[in-house]
Amino acid sequence: MLAEHLAAAVDEDPRYRGIAHLRARSRFYDAVIDEIDGRRIRVGDHWLTDWASCNYLGFDLEPDIIGTVEDQLRRWGTHPSWSRMLGNPRLYPEIEERLAALLGAPDALVLPTITQIHLSVIPALARQGTLLVDSRAHKTVWDGCVFARGQGAKLKRFHTLDELASLLPSARGPVLVCTDGVNSMTGNIPDLPRYLELCRRHGAVLYVDDAHGFGVIGERGAGETSPYGCFGNSIVRHHGEDYDNVVLVGGFSKAYSSLLAFLAVPTVLKNRLKVAAAPYLYSGPSPTASLATVLAGFDVNAERGDKLRADLYRMSMRVLNHVRGLGVFTPNTDDTPIIELPIAVDRDLVEVSELLWARGLFVTLAPYPGVPRDQVGFRVQVTAANTDEQVDELNAVITELAAADVFQPARRGGAS
Repeated sequence: MLAEHLAAAVDEDPRYRGIAHLRARSRFYDAVIDEIDGRRIRVGDHWLTDWASCNYLGFDLEPDIIGTVEDQLRRWGTHPSWSRMLGNPRLYPEIEERLAALLGAPDALVLPTITQIHLSVIPALARQGTLLVDSRAHKTVWDGCVFARGQGAKLKRFHTLDELASLLPSARGPVLVCTDGVNSMTGNIPDLPRYLELCRRHGAVLYVDDAHGFGVIGERGAGETSPYGCFGNSIVRHHGEDYDNVVLVGGFSKAYSSLLAFLAVPTVLKNRLKVAAAPYLYSGPSPTASLATVLAGFDVNAERGDKLRADLYRMSMRVLNHVRGLGVFTPNTDDTPIIELPIAVDRDLVEVSELLWARGLFVTLAPYPGVPRDQVGFRVQVTAANTDEQVDELNAVITELAAADVFQPARRGGAS
């Protein structure tokens, strides 16, 4: 009876109603995938093209990466079961050294997941100071800030950079400004130089979650193969900035297809976090296969990562140009591979998802309250492992949905 009571309480909570509606009626929720073939997946007897993957560079399918795992498993076993406080396979310092060099950062600390980082590092940095959080920041950033508030920090949200500028002068330190890099829904890139100018002027630290930018965007230069830049070394280098007053958080679970995350920080802060961050002290570590694939991913990225990013950009633009040509609204203005397509407010997301399923497209659904009501829809994530034929199929279905007035029309003076 208690379990039924608790389940009913969840069902009645408005925070979960949209997701519960999808779970009960849409085949996209809790789908069990029986087989993959490139970017094709099989659910039961039904094959779909996968547009929900965040493996942007296709490293999850890369033979040169997969082939490195067995040797490391034989050397280290399947799982180094110490917490990092107790012991670290040499794989860890190798990853941190190579990562710091790639990012051009003073040092790096790797931990299992970004969610664990937010919940442990944000409270450690904020202490009883002030947290100013971008209203569009990822929910896991917000969760970390709420946890820090429970330990005495003051917490405020801001919606614009002008609002942030008005809050900073009265904020009491330490002051941590939290935001996303490449936004996980819109795909847009924030004005990092303006953020940094404000933070440095007021002695605040900018805490950036660039989960979807690392591996995709990087430093700009004459040799770049696309506007994404070179090397995939994240948003700080993409804007030509340094790491003064910056804590950069990123993950390998997107572009590098591995269960591992990181902070780019000065060595003195890294050493402090080794005694303050619970995942370093107490958490089980990432499996050996993930550590091995990160190291192999560095090699593939160095050898042909920019070519993969060029293909990724080209295919992303094929979809974006098609969407814009149809007069369909997408908030993506920065041409990244994350393409959100909000549906008209009078359309049912379950009905739209059933059509996508019937047409053989697997996408990320975005229900309320995970997104505001006027942003309910679905998200397409292009990867370097998708094909031009798959892009043709996707564009044909987008055309069909647009003809049925499923989408919101493009907005004047704003995003397409």
